[in-house]
Amino acid sequence: MKKFYDIQAEEEKKTRAFLVGLPLLENPGGLAELSGLVWTLGMEEAGQCLLSRMDVQPAYGMGSGKAKEICQKAQEAQADCIIMDWELDPTKQRNWEKLSKIPVFDRQEVIIRIFASRASTKEAVLQVELARLEYSLPRLAHMYGDLARQRGGNYGAKGAGEKQLELDRRQTRQKIQQLKEELKKVRQNRATQRKRRQKIPLPSVALCGYTNAGKSSLMNALTGSGTLVENKLFATLDPLTRRIKIAEKEILLTDTVGFISNLPHQLIDAFKSTLEEAALSDALLLVIDSSDPNALEETKTVKNVLKEIGAEEKKSLVVLNKADLLEGKNGEEAASFLALKKEFPDALEISAKTGRGLKELKSAISAVFEKNKAAIEKLENC
Repeated sequence: MKKFYDIQAEEEKKTRAFLVGLPLLENPGGLAELSGLVWTLGMEEAGQCLLSRMDVQPAYGMGSGKAKEICQKAQEAQADCIIMDWELDPTKQRNWEKLSKIPVFDRQEVIIRIFASRASTKEAVLQVELARLEYSLPRLAHMYGDLARQRGGNYGAKGAGEKQLELDRRQTRQKIQQLKEELKKVRQNRATQRKRRQKIPLPSVALCGYTNAGKSSLMNALTGSGTLVENKLFATLDPLTRRIKIAEKEILLTDTVGFISNLPHQLIDAFKSTLEEAALSDALLLVIDSSDPNALEETKTVKNVLKEIGAEEKKSLVVLNKADLLEGKNGEEAASFLALKKEFPDALEISAKTGRGLKELKSAISAVFEKNKAAIEKLENC
């Protein structure tokens, strides 16, 4: 059976993926997000199937009849692989591949591969490689059609010998340990850089938000930093800090990695030092894509991640970005925007692309630190 890794190496055509999603009651957004992830990875969507219900069965995570139906649909769509919009455990993944005769994997692997393609700095490369190895360790078995013995001896002397799988598992564990040590040194360097910044008495603001909400575009609009901007998920992975002058005062502005629902826990652990930039900032600037119909659900995901890293109590400003895309919109887009306005009545409507509302945003950022300064002075005088 041709593996996913071989498929990715084929340059003559795009990999065609058949997407399988959870019932709408469990995932109101349907397969829109998974489609975006697949497109970002450079694949072509061959077709999709939304489950009407989820029966938890040991072999496939659903009934065998439904599993065969999905495999048949994938075959008819001439798909090269099947992607599930939930986490597949290694055993179910092997069962699916035996049934479908094509590679089957989950959204976790798609996200990890996107991160791998985006990583550019040493820290990001190490973080992604660590996440990839920790994800693949329990899945090494499905890479082998036979488990050939690598070493052995006479019966009763040296034993039957090690299998290739056992060798690879040990080498993977050793590599994981090595990467953790390297990351530890990189994180110490980041901590040192952070301490140097803290010696300069400048307030800091961290840009947070769902992936592709326009954080990097806003960073460029406010600071002229020239950060990479693409209409793709996870265009940037590394935090970038720049100074911005507002009302004759300098403020540190940091662009952080975008959040996403069901982010693989391996990536959350690996990118902990990157996410700390939000936790250690003085205030948060929550950027929301106001043109996205699922923006409200995505914002809940962002808040959950902020809670995990201990940053949910920080003073925050909410901005509804991409306001220029809402002009002339009606129907679902208008309804989702009204829901956002109801949830965040004090949010500022801005457009990083056209510059709309940026002056008001700078004033709001300045006001946050003026209030904090006044509160501190009041406490000192008590």
